[in-house]
Amino acid sequence: MVGRLLSFSGRDRASALSAAGGIEEATFEALFRSAAGDVHAYAISLLGDRSAAEDVTSLAFERLYRSRSRLDRRRGTPRALLFAIARNAALDELRRRSRQPQSELGVQEADDHDSEAALEDVERWATVRDALAALPLREREVVLLKFHGELSHGELARALGISESNAATRLHRALTRLRQECHSMGGQEVA
Repeated sequence: MVGRLLSFSGRDRASALSAAGGIEEATFEALFRSAAGDVHAYAISLLGDRSAAEDVTSLAFERLYRSRSRLDRRRGTPRALLFAIARNAALDELRRRSRQPQSELGVQEADDHDSEAALEDVERWATVRDALAALPLREREVVLLKFHGELSHGELARALGISESNAATRLHRALTRLRQECHSMGGQEVA
């Protein structure tokens, strides 16, 4: 991911930002630096494919940049719009595949292999990852948007194209189901 994103952030971004419109160069660059990893993590969690996640991440930033002159801060932050764009691009990819994604994420290795706490963290992460993968796409995406995107309920609602109360309800139900999935997999309480 880093190589492909850095190529965008270097050569392509430099030429693109020279003609900055509604979003200033510094603002776009700060957004890129702060959100690129989060957008990629969101996309990989939803798609289960690192290569496709890189494509979605690059596409989201490219589309945001192209729409910079139409940004309306009353409708949400650039970060929220970025995640809405990434969501649409990821859903397009899933439709193109016509199948549910399978997680490609490996178990995170702990620095101290002898530590019980590190082992518990790895087990907890595996349980959450598997439980998340077991959720229907609609529930999985609301959880991923909320936590990878760090979106407020209002921003989440706009990204999903629903009311704020509906977004909060969907999130609550998805988190409840995620907890149930974790519990049924024999995992510890995760949140």
